[in-house]
Amino acid sequence: MANEETAYNAVKTSLDKLAMPYVDLVLLHQPMGDYFAAYRGIIKACKDGLTKAVGVANFYPAVLTNFCENVEIIPSVNQVELHPFFAQSDALEIMKSYGVVAQAWGPLAEGRHGIFTDPDIKAIGDKYGKSNAQVVLRWNVQRGVSIIPKSVRVERMEQNIDIWNFSLTDEEMSIISKKDLGHSEIVNHNDSAFVKALNGMKIHG
Repeated sequence: MANEETAYNAVKTSLDKLAMPYVDLVLLHQPMGDYFAAYRGIIKACKDGLTKAVGVANFYPAVLTNFCENVEIIPSVNQVELHPFFAQSDALEIMKSYGVVAQAWGPLAEGRHGIFTDPDIKAIGDKYGKSNAQVVLRWNVQRGVSIIPKSVRVERMEQNIDIWNFSLTDEEMSIISKKDLGHSEIVNHNDSAFVKALNGMKIHG
């Protein structure tokens, strides 16, 4: 079970492995166990100059609200699942209200739901000479979301960066947003077995 000391030591161990004196951002990965104590450990690491900023990940609206109301330093970032099929518009508003930057892991839905061939998205992309992936990434950016698209192919990385020379109209944004399923099909944070498994994981100290 993570506590303040083990979280602080985990940051130091990570820096040792990276052979770096500090990093720009450290995230608390899940709101599991005594995550308030773990966050205090990361805050201490920040005050000691081991990281320039602190953030969280997978903190959904009610959890993030309670967290922000009770911590010394509001997290800079909340990294969550954000893509057209799980848009989380309400969650974005909560984050904005606390000044927390929304950051999308899996902004391309991990390739699910035919996201790269969806005809509605393709029609929009054809208008701008962009791929489905570029349109989807631009959609998130225009919502104020920081994106982390994953690729091991250089040409895809280059395409993922090339999204700053066009803008989607309100109508196009709406077409994409209407694909929202209202839930994740990648991970269910309300699943008891998943929560139990997370609590069984150990961090290095």
